[in-house]
Amino acid sequence: EDNRVSERLIAPPRGRIIDRFGMELANSRRNYRVLLVSEQDSEGVKAALDTIGKVILLSDQQKKKIMHDIAMNKKFVPVPVAENLSWEEFSRVNLHLPYLPGIQCDVGETRDYPYGPEMVHILGYVASVSEQELQHDDDPLMSLPGMRIGKRGIEKEFDKQIRGRAGASRVEVNAYGRVIRELGKDPGVPGQDVWLTLDGELQRFADQCLSGESAACVVMDAANGDVLALSSTPGFDPNWFNVGVTGPQWRELTTSDYKPLLNKAISGTYPPGSTFKTAMALAAVDNGMDDFAVNCTGSMRLGDHTFYCDAWRIGGHGHVNLTRGIQVSCDIFFYEVARRLGIDKMADAAHALGLGSPTGIGLPGEQGGLIPTRDWKMKRFGVSWQQGDTLSAGIGQGYVNATPIQLCTQAARIATGKAVSPRLTHQVGATLQPHPSPAALPFSDKAFGMVREGMGMAVNAPGGTAYG
Repeated sequence: EDNRVSERLIAPPRGRIIDRFGMELANSRRNYRVLLVSEQDSEGVKAALDTIGKVILLSDQQKKKIMHDIAMNKKFVPVPVAENLSWEEFSRVNLHLPYLPGIQCDVGETRDYPYGPEMVHILGYVASVSEQELQHDDDPLMSLPGMRIGKRGIEKEFDKQIRGRAGASRVEVNAYGRVIRELGKDPGVPGQDVWLTLDGELQRFADQCLSGESAACVVMDAANGDVLALSSTPGFDPNWFNVGVTGPQWRELTTSDYKPLLNKAISGTYPPGSTFKTAMALAAVDNGMDDFAVNCTGSMRLGDHTFYCDAWRIGGHGHVNLTRGIQVSCDIFFYEVARRLGIDKMADAAHALGLGSPTGIGLPGEQGGLIPTRDWKMKRFGVSWQQGDTLSAGIGQGYVNATPIQLCTQAARIATGKAVSPRLTHQVGATLQPHPSPAALPFSDKAFGMVREGMGMAVNAPGGTAYG
């Protein structure tokens, strides 16, 4: 009876990825495909591939991969020959099926990303299981020919929940393992849906605004940290990886100066520049510098080096206090603040605002940026910290690096006074994702009030750097 009846795995439908309003961002569609059950020697397989190659186009690279897959599996296991066929191609194969030995036509499911590049850096993509992944995951599904798993983004982060549990088909086979008839079928357990905090339409709008640029944009609900849009451009079509990336496509992705494979919003680290001055200002107020002011002449000397302000051409900003320092983004003011604070207090303030470590947004590959310290420089370069390093860090330059998601988190924390953390996943299946209430930040109400006032002046008062 054991020899007569064989159980064969069935891949369950992969769960959907959905935005906050129910828009499907990743789902499944019908996959018209052709399978080959070899049950013959390599010469017979080559002949079968040559025959099917007269009906549908097969490249030499595809034939080589099919031969590899056949060698890695038992002879009675169906191996994909061609997938994602058009209805016309699929019909043509069915028409010639009586003359194609070992060929089976099959209607399966394949991953589909209806919005293509516009969501790719959040959703990620699925692709074939590698030999290394097969060794580290004992799920029976992993050995199923044609199986695809999450490689990046949400698809990777929640792959085990989204992929579901394998089903099985009980079939009667002959002495050679050929299927005679199906005796029973367990469809398995479909993968769980993942609900995101994203607003799909807002995400598409952000991508369209950045189209053609190498750029990133993050939109967050400051009150609770829900990420409404997280855009990184340019992107790429995740459906390429599902079907199979061609040589020219891969060269385009890996050689472009715009780095389309990089999720710049969470993995791109850049000098934050003047956006860092708000952290400096909070630390300044709570260290007794709420009334501190300077006369900006456009430059200042430290040893044999001259540090300049953007207003040096017009002789500087003149009298600058803290709120005006934020309004006009005066480098000289913040150089002096940095000199008085020192790098240790500067680093403490930056860390409190979420800089210098990953935010924990829940996407693979997030970088932590860098808030330098004395110990870090000694370990990294073997030299001591210098006062010039402090001045450069005071305006978000030098060794300071941050990601766009960190800067958005910093802004949300200044807006609310709470340790808000970004959240991208709302629910997996029936399970709500934990999201504890944010704690208070170690800054005074006076500090927050003055910094918010300066930020408001930067946008709303004449002379502000964002007034235009």
